[in-house]
Amino acid sequence: MTFDVYDTTLRDGAQQEGMNLTVADKLAIAPLLDELGVGFIEGGWPGAIPKDTEFFRRARTELTLKNAVLAAFGATRKAGVAVDADAQVRALLDAQTPVVTLVAKSDVRHVERALRTTREENLAMIADTVRFLVAEGRRVVLDAEHFFDGFRFDPAYATSAVQTAFDAGAEVVTLCDTNGGMLPAFVTDVVGAVREAVGTGPRLGMHAHNDTGCAVANSLAAVAAGASHVQGTVNGYGERTGNADLIAVVANLEIKHGMELLADGGLREATRIAHAVAEITNIAPFQRQPYVGASAFAHKGGLHASAIKVDPDLYQHVDPVVVGNDMRMLVSEMAGRASIELKGRELGFDLTGQGDLLARVTARVKDAEAVGYTYDAADASFELLLREELTGERPEYFEIESWRTIVETMPGQGQGRCAVAAAEATVKLRARGQRFVSTGEGNGPVNALDQALRGALTGTYPEIARFELTDFKVRILESEQGTDSTTRVLVVTTDGERTWSTVGVGPNVIEASWEALLDAHVFGLLQAGVDPR
Repeated sequence: MTFDVYDTTLRDGAQQEGMNLTVADKLAIAPLLDELGVGFIEGGWPGAIPKDTEFFRRARTELTLKNAVLAAFGATRKAGVAVDADAQVRALLDAQTPVVTLVAKSDVRHVERALRTTREENLAMIADTVRFLVAEGRRVVLDAEHFFDGFRFDPAYATSAVQTAFDAGAEVVTLCDTNGGMLPAFVTDVVGAVREAVGTGPRLGMHAHNDTGCAVANSLAAVAAGASHVQGTVNGYGERTGNADLIAVVANLEIKHGMELLADGGLREATRIAHAVAEITNIAPFQRQPYVGASAFAHKGGLHASAIKVDPDLYQHVDPVVVGNDMRMLVSEMAGRASIELKGRELGFDLTGQGDLLARVTARVKDAEAVGYTYDAADASFELLLREELTGERPEYFEIESWRTIVETMPGQGQGRCAVAAAEATVKLRARGQRFVSTGEGNGPVNALDQALRGALTGTYPEIARFELTDFKVRILESEQGTDSTTRVLVVTTDGERTWSTVGVGPNVIEASWEALLDAHVFGLLQAGVDPR
């Protein structure tokens, strides 16, 4: 059976709030989608959106696709306009893609109220446009917009729109849950009814939005009811609550149903590609995203760890390697000895048979988390703790004598408001037998401390010049105590090749940040191979 995986990240996904893809972004994402192994890449709406017109023009010479074909998206001819005279239909031809996807009204309420035309004219618009494009050598996919709502209101008319498209030569008619309000049982009933009405030959597709949280489930329900074409976006991008996450849909069909949908075993590259697309869109990956999220195969509970030590499949529904992901053990107050042993193995330490060590580390982790630390998101700080228990000492590259920060403010606009004029920090320390005093300025006390610490250490440890703080999270613990609350800070640092996370806890954000910064520098030097002695 022919089955299509149709990606609309570059068009429908780009409608997500806060996302603004340039032509260069689209040209960078398209090869990743092709590498994933999808069959169709919908590039945008030429003629309606200038940068999409430019994308298709450049794609002809700048894109070489191995697995996918490009599809241009657009509407049927306008009411009362001859199809060969419609400028937007002409723009679809000018895009020179082998596939054209047309959006058409299938809900009679939209026909009469939004298009302000008749039922008959809307069907003629569908038939004329499909027939014209097919005659011009294009493969046509018709997206029946608002189909499910339209079918539930007037099933005969919605079905007639589908049949009209097939009669005119459409290769696939995609049933769209445009408002995202359907549930799997509704989808099963509607797709089944349409399949019965049009027969087994014509190919139906599914385009789901996630407004009920059921976009993936609705896509699977449509396939079970006879659809052989699924549309979606990488990472579930899209307006409002997003589209069906195409990777989750395909992973479920391939892994759970044994279907082979992506070319060249692309599912094994799913995690890498999902994260690469996220980098280009500048939208942080969702950690708990099914299959490809950083937490998708992360285990925290001690009972889980004990079972995983015997057989990882006991607490995982699939081997993470199948989707290019990894199993991770999270160290927290829930950890038992098995969790610590598995986490140590993940970090490169064989702790087999070291019961006393495992007991000490477990107790230390639980005591630390009781006062506010968290190690499930701070692997670097945990590794430093583990090394200290293994060797009896913490890796030390420098000794802090003292540090201080000064924040100068001046009156700002508005009653009771102040503006920070300057933040300054001074750090005094010893490194490799020398004493250093360094002052740094920044846009706040933490930034100033970071600058001062770097200034004191970079001459001795030039590796630090590559360290860059990429994320900074503050959490106020025991907030009922007001300004006397404990503060936890998580810092993410990179050297351009590796990334590591550290944690600090203190009575205020500055002290907690200082501890996290120190751990970040120590761990970074350790990973760079610098001998602490």
